[in-house]
Amino acid sequence: MGRMKVASIHRVRVGRRKALPFAQSAIRAGFPSPAEDYADKPLDLTAHLIQNRTSTFLFKVAGDSMEGCGIFDGDLLVVDRALSWRDGSIVVAVVDGGHTVKRIRQRGARVWLEAANKKYPDITVASDDIVWGVVKHGIHTF
Repeated sequence: MGRMKVASIHRVRVGRRKALPFAQSAIRAGFPSPAEDYADKPLDLTAHLIQNRTSTFLFKVAGDSMEGCGIFDGDLLVVDRALSWRDGSIVVAVVDGGHTVKRIRQRGARVWLEAANKKYPDITVASDDIVWGVVKHGIHTF
């Protein structure tokens, strides 16, 4: 069954934080403009990416079923178990005893998991109890 599987799960550890330089101005993705060559203030990535420390886990993913929404093999996902999902949320779900990442859909009483790659069929589920956590962020290495 075509699923993007979880390669590993890691609990978020909170220790000494290291803030990184953060430029306050946005980077243009279109025509270049004069850039500022300095950082305005530091940015703590842990504080920026993690809302609920005790319920947040990092997942390393394996597979190509979510490429259509920008989640690729080897990416790192920030998953929060305290958040509630809604139709269209990207979630980590437990299916057949294993973790998978998919978009969850609901129409009336019908609930299913949807891949973001047309190679893979939808996974119909009995209930929304299979949701392990909601994906908040994806970290992709180029």
